[in-house]
Amino acid sequence: MPQYDKMKDVIVIGAGASGLMAAYAAAKNGNRVTVLERNEKAGKKIYITGKGRCNVTNDVPPEEFFENVVRNAKFLKSCIYAFPPERLMQLLEKGGVPLKTERGNRVFPVSDRASDITKCLLQYCTDAGVQFRYNARVKSVRKSQASGFQVNDEVNEYFADAVVICTGGLSYPGTGSSGDGYRFAEDFGIRIIPCRPSLCGIECDMRELAALQGMSLRNIRISAFYRGKCVSTHFGEMLFTHYGISGPTVLSMSAEINSLPIDSLDARLDLKPALDAEVLDKRILRDIEKFKNKQMQNALVELLPKNLIEPVLKQAGISVFLPGNSLTKEQRKSLVNAVKNFPLRLLSLRPIGEAVVTAGGADVLQINPKTMESKTIPGLFLCGELLDVDAYTGGFNLHIAFATGFAAGDSICD
Repeated sequence: MPQYDKMKDVIVIGAGASGLMAAYAAAKNGNRVTVLERNEKAGKKIYITGKGRCNVTNDVPPEEFFENVVRNAKFLKSCIYAFPPERLMQLLEKGGVPLKTERGNRVFPVSDRASDITKCLLQYCTDAGVQFRYNARVKSVRKSQASGFQVNDEVNEYFADAVVICTGGLSYPGTGSSGDGYRFAEDFGIRIIPCRPSLCGIECDMRELAALQGMSLRNIRISAFYRGKCVSTHFGEMLFTHYGISGPTVLSMSAEINSLPIDSLDARLDLKPALDAEVLDKRILRDIEKFKNKQMQNALVELLPKNLIEPVLKQAGISVFLPGNSLTKEQRKSLVNAVKNFPLRLLSLRPIGEAVVTAGGADVLQINPKTMESKTIPGLFLCGELLDVDAYTGGFNLHIAFATGFAAGDSICD
């Protein structure tokens, strides 16, 4: 851990989750901390997390936390062990924010107000002596001629012994995430891994699936294959939209396929994952016997949602008007395959501005995993979404922002 003389001047760029935590952690160690925030207030992205309720973290031990990190989990081990979900929860509750844990170990404020999280962190910062400068968009960060750093916004210049860059990624640009931090990092020679959307919807060829728009499916399995190998598979809920597919399973899939050529992926839906092919065939036989005088479009009403029946039958090569009692064994086999392997033609991920989080960013090989400090530029720290680290939904990404921010600020010690 680097050792600084007492009362260093620290500039934190960005007052989001990682920036607020970094500012508090640095100030509590006796440093003079100034936060430069381009917006008119702090925590704009915090306000929209968890649909405005703020899923602050996920109440799991570190070992389980790492299982939910998609990229560079090893890099996060030091900071997550030092600042696990339990410690964040204790900090927030001590600051006057009661918390509750919901399905999937997701943690929210009892009030269901994201603003309570921001207010709590701002109070911690204020009590520690942090100064805030709003409407201050930083234009450049460079080494000063003497020592330390010179930071310029559109009006003022600041000098600091340490700079913590917490500007976020490229998702939700309305919150101020414009990618400035990547430029600052590159100016210091830090490699930026190309940015990609993660935790986002996926555009599909919907020409023959237009009737499915707005349909929500539960207990399905969606899988993607690349060159014959399964690269992503998820069980749960999904939603058909005007552009393609979304929902929890799809968001998780997007995190795993965003570095692959999407037009080379083979995506398939298993509409009945609880039934193997043999059991499903018997189920279809029972349904046909029950509705033996009906056409196939009406004989499957208890097996599939109504709007899915025609697309599935078309995929199986079976007429919707075929009498159920005329279905052959070979046709049943085709129908089973269509239900278990319904194809989706993926076109692209949704734009990065719509993504929950940005994949890619500052190459973690150039960052000290214990302190978030550049290995080549002493006193320069990078945190949060700016780093090439991302995770699944459930509070993991926000906690990464808090934990990396704390690691940076706390390492600027007296």
